[in-house]
Amino acid sequence: MAGITDQPFRNLCRELGAGHAVSEMISSDLSLVNTRKTRLRMNHNGESAPIHVQIAGSDPEQMARAAKFNVKHGAQIIDINMGCPAKKVCNKLAGSSLLQDEHLVQEILEAVVDSVDVPVTLKTRTGWSLDNRNAVKIGRIAEAAGIACLTLHGRTRNCFYSGEAEFETFIRLRDSVSIPLVANGDISGECSAQWLLEEAGANAVMIGRAAQVRPWLPGNIAKYLSNATPITEPNNNFRSEILLRLVRSLHEFYGPVAGTRMARKHIVSQIEIFQPDRSSRQGILKSTEPHAQLELLEQFLNTAENQIAA
Repeated sequence: MAGITDQPFRNLCRELGAGHAVSEMISSDLSLVNTRKTRLRMNHNGESAPIHVQIAGSDPEQMARAAKFNVKHGAQIIDINMGCPAKKVCNKLAGSSLLQDEHLVQEILEAVVDSVDVPVTLKTRTGWSLDNRNAVKIGRIAEAAGIACLTLHGRTRNCFYSGEAEFETFIRLRDSVSIPLVANGDISGECSAQWLLEEAGANAVMIGRAAQVRPWLPGNIAKYLSNATPITEPNNNFRSEILLRLVRSLHEFYGPVAGTRMARKHIVSQIEIFQPDRSSRQGILKSTEPHAQLELLEQFLNTAENQIAA
């Protein structure tokens, strides 16, 4: 979710009722801390506590230094990424590629836990491949190293996001460790969340890609789980207001050029409900100036809402 779960998007999800939000992945290479990308990813101004910062890398000492640095700059929880399947991450032997080297996993977890006085969490997958599901062993290593909580995505690295998430491995992990477990993968509504909590034994659920399209979803599920309030999808006027608010906040956070570019991925995922034609979609996405992008988006949304209402 790097490039998606930035500060404006996290703040929006929290405002809409999400109980927690984790930062984008930050490299453990401290030589990058003065780059614009890393500075923005480390910007937590105005965020609700706890500030949960995710770091990625493959060198135990470097990861430990990165954890200390981020705690010094406001992190209240450190999350270790061993779940990202992206090639550019795995090619650097980070993310889910680490699942191939259980000894290195242990060294990284121990080094990070020993380096900071805040809780350290771990995000991982069921294994490297369908023939190598080692999440239970990774979970035991994590528990022994002092990891406070473990999030498991129900796919292997080689599965990327294809097929359905499988939670048999999660259940085996639940029976093998005593630390809190968070389930992740294919959670699209209250039924899947409730099943994971009540039947699979998860302590919490984490929502990723579904929240990009429906940023109100985590809050709706939280509300349902707390008081059994049925989830109702928001009307199109609400959807439009949420998207426009997010786009404006992205323009403000990143600046006019980068903000317009960063807004495109949110626009393209959220306007599909309005069934845009090709010319409308391309006009909005090709805009390089924030006012033009907003104007075209507002025009499209107003037209789409009127057509639906009629």
